[in-house]
Amino acid sequence: MTNESDIDKSSADRSGANPKICGGESGESRCAPRSEPVSLDGGPGGEVPGNSLGSGRSDCPYSLGRRSGPETRLAESHSSRNREGHRSRLREKFLRGGLAGFLDYEVIELLLALGTPRRDCREPAREALRTFKSFRGVLEAPSHELQKIRGIGPRNVFGIKLIHEVSRRFLKDRMMSRPVCPSSRAVFDYLSHSLRDQRKELFKVLFLDAKNRIIEEKTLFEGTVNSSAVYPREVIEDALRTRATGLIFVHNHPSGDPEPSSCDREITRDLVFAAGLLQIKVLDHIVIGNNRYFSFADHGLIEEYGFQFLRVQRAGSGG
Repeated sequence: MTNESDIDKSSADRSGANPKICGGESGESRCAPRSEPVSLDGGPGGEVPGNSLGSGRSDCPYSLGRRSGPETRLAESHSSRNREGHRSRLREKFLRGGLAGFLDYEVIELLLALGTPRRDCREPAREALRTFKSFRGVLEAPSHELQKIRGIGPRNVFGIKLIHEVSRRFLKDRMMSRPVCPSSRAVFDYLSHSLRDQRKELFKVLFLDAKNRIIEEKTLFEGTVNSSAVYPREVIEDALRTRATGLIFVHNHPSGDPEPSSCDREITRDLVFAAGLLQIKVLDHIVIGNNRYFSFADHGLIEEYGFQFLRVQRAGSGG
């Protein structure tokens, strides 16, 4: 028989002052106790926070926050497949025809993806192009400036800088393995990467052997190139040390305009004269600007200075 005290205890267990909304095993609750009633239409404000009854998205119909359901996972999987499909098409396009037909931002996107292959790099690539104005500008941009763009981090910068340095090494190796004269364009292609965006003037000398192959490349002067900064004696000393038979001078104009100044012309003439005394031939002096250059040889000035030297030499010998 059931006595009255047992009935009272059972009733108290079912309707205690602090009932549990969701029960668990062994009388434990997975949801916090509520002190106010909850209707099937929602919580105290009329809404079920973060979910609704019967949605199937939570173990507890009144739990706070939404959980990742099948729809979310399906959308993420679909986005991942689209991204990988787009990148695969770019890779196949490159393998078929190189970079011909590629937009600049697509090339940058591929470089960024070297560092983060699972991320979408299209928008960061477009933003980098907008920020630095050109493809060349992106390649030459300092690493810390690139990382100011949302979506570009150290791993992405690695891809860009790696390709830039690889291209420099390739051009240098190609120049070292074949004659450089009479092509001023080849010298420009070789050195423009390292000189065109410099904020100060650099004066370089290429020391050549009898077959016009590069023995050594050396930066002799930094700063404003003028007659008081460039000493022909130092150039000749290095030419004798390397046993060079030919010289090419290269310097940049940070202004972007490669037109030689009167000082550039004077320095070039003095160097031709100094080298001529030791029967070392000056092949060219190239001034590099913004994606263009000026060649003293192409404009006939090296030959003209050579004739001037011969006239002075003959006059000095009484001939």
